[in-house]
Amino acid sequence: MGDIINEAYSIVQCKECPWYKACVIPMKFTAQDIRRQLEQAPPGTSVPQQIDSGMDNLLSSMATAAQASLLEGCPIFIERLRTSPKLAQRIKELMLNWGNEEQK
Repeated sequence: MGDIINEAYSIVQCKECPWYKACVIPMKFTAQDIRRQLEQAPPGTSVPQQIDSGMDNLLSSMATAAQASLLEGCPIFIERLRTSPKLAQRIKELMLNWGNEEQK
């Protein structure tokens, strides 16, 4: 009986979630966002006050790399992935085989 209640609660919780049908999105930030964060650092930290072109290139590279590896996700979706290794494996298999279905 507890399983049915838990499943019903998960469905209701998911439909009330502000992330509904958009469980995962790439995090979007730019080199300017990183620069702003560095500029807002408290005085006395080892953050340079002037950002030169080399630092600007580094920030751009960091922003690009981070966007390719970080996702912002719905807490319910993340919890489901953590508690269900089979779900995570199915999603991984789907992504690994992406496009192969169209070729068949």
